[in-house]
Amino acid sequence: MTTESTTVEHVLVVPTSLFHEIGHFQGYTTDIQPYLERLFDPEHMSYRPRNEVEEDPGFKQLIPYCIFRHAGEVFYYTRGSESGEGRLHAKRSIGIGGHISAEDQNSGSHVYHVAMQREIEEEVFMESGFTQKCVALINDDETEVGKVHLGIVHIFDLEAAKVRPREKSIIQTGFEKPAQLAKSSENFETWSQICLEFLKDENNS
Repeated sequence: MTTESTTVEHVLVVPTSLFHEIGHFQGYTTDIQPYLERLFDPEHMSYRPRNEVEEDPGFKQLIPYCIFRHAGEVFYYTRGSESGEGRLHAKRSIGIGGHISAEDQNSGSHVYHVAMQREIEEEVFMESGFTQKCVALINDDETEVGKVHLGIVHIFDLEAAKVRPREKSIIQTGFEKPAQLAKSSENFETWSQICLEFLKDENNS
């Protein structure tokens, strides 16, 4: 028997008030540890119906946002018409990621890392060795999408520029230097615009 509770995806959220309590920002911060410690405290986390929280700025959905980099160039793509987030269709992006689902809890491992790995495997073929680090949090309260999401940015430094799309929604892919991509930043989704800014500065430092 199929019920509504089994068909509606439940995603990980934290109260927006907690984010403000830790320290609200617009754009990005690289001072990530105070946020990670409190955002992932089980006391504050809950799983709620995605269709409800997508329209409720009282909660922030935590989203791993993965950037693939090789020799100073980052992977980019365009979101095709089959993209799951309709508000981002036709936008360019440098990030791969998505929601942390209640179903990700079933592995017995840390739910966040399970969800991040699942999203990568669903969206691309990553055919290279890599090292990975969490580098920033991104927030954008100036768009309807951004108001209900909080991005956690991970950079995957690849041994080779070998990333291929797995999903049909990922089109027009390649690798390019952040400073070059930033020249047409208006074509990118806001989170990617924010990331291109600090990646460009990082490369020039």
